[in-house]
Amino acid sequence: MMSGTQQIAIRDFAFQPAELTVAAGTTLTWTNHDGAPHTVTFRNGMADSGTLSSGQTFSYTFATPGSFAYYCRIHPNMVAEVKVTA
Repeated sequence: MMSGTQQIAIRDFAFQPAELTVAAGTTLTWTNHDGAPHTVTFRNGMADSGTLSSGQTFSYTFATPGSFAYYCRIHPNMVAEVKVTA
């Protein structure tokens, strides 16, 4: 289990890693390494990065435990999940 700040790469039309377990209080930062725009959109509506162009980042701090599925609104086949532990 990780805490602090962790990185997720958006590369080759995928979130890398696609599954990640972190401790509550962890900040994740997504970076778009693709030439195409992407989003980080949580299915429960808690956050949405808006459109990220190549090289742009989005950060979110997970305060509470749970499983949080997200996807790219532009490319809905891009899916991933963050599991947050207490």
